[in-house]
Amino acid sequence: MDDADRDGFVGMAATLKPRDWSVDRPRLAAFVMEHLPYPRVFATISGADLYGFPSDDGDYDVRASHVLPTDTLILAMLNEGGMDRIPDLTLERTVSRPEPEIDLVSHDIGKFLRLALKGNGYVLEQLLSPLVVETSEWHAELKTFASDLMTRRLYHHYRGFFTHQEKIYHNVGSKKVKGLLYQYRVALTGIYALETGVIEANVLRLNEHFRLSGIDELVSMKVGGEDMFLTDDGPYVAEIATLEPRLNSAFENSRLPLEVARETRRALGDFLLRCRKALGGFMQ
Repeated sequence: MDDADRDGFVGMAATLKPRDWSVDRPRLAAFVMEHLPYPRVFATISGADLYGFPSDDGDYDVRASHVLPTDTLILAMLNEGGMDRIPDLTLERTVSRPEPEIDLVSHDIGKFLRLALKGNGYVLEQLLSPLVVETSEWHAELKTFASDLMTRRLYHHYRGFFTHQEKIYHNVGSKKVKGLLYQYRVALTGIYALETGVIEANVLRLNEHFRLSGIDELVSMKVGGEDMFLTDDGPYVAEIATLEPRLNSAFENSRLPLEVARETRRALGDFLLRCRKALGGFMQ
């Protein structure tokens, strides 16, 4: 690995490629079937595989949406805390053996839609992820709503996520490549969404648009191992610092609506009722 003269960035040929997640798809599908014992709307891959910089020793982040039984939701109204305290409203499972580790998080479809309506970019990334472990006709229909769920509220999600990742990186102080890439990825996804109305989570594809100096070489390092780190992260930190003003500017100049349209809310309500009736039972 030779030092380059490009403003202090490390020069590294992109000889390593991200792992092919599809090799492990049968295991991932079996894991979802075993640990998510409800009708499933979809299950996709998020995390580093979706973002474009997975390493062979990294875990798999499986994200999904399921449908709880309707009678469970109704009876929950009698419990303290109501529906937000329902077991498995958000289901989380992790298995570390055999490697690589699989981490599963799944939201009931009602909660999933509530998060999407609030401008949660993370659930939209999961919905639209091209790395599909399991799909359904409901998944296909739900994806048709994606463009109508794009609002300026996405700024608050990506701005908060960026600040959080930045704070973690500087507090830990390990100069891990992964931490830098997460900052790049979150900021660029937010900027791109606000400017174009399109969710793109893959940092390499994003960089085809933004043409930043540090990304490709960091990805080349990161795919070599989860714990890759730098001795000098100054040039990358400086470049990342330019992204916060760009994110703020993208929000101020965005042509996206402030809120999801009433027509879309009504259509999603209809979707939820039909999906619940078909997969949750009990409804007439």
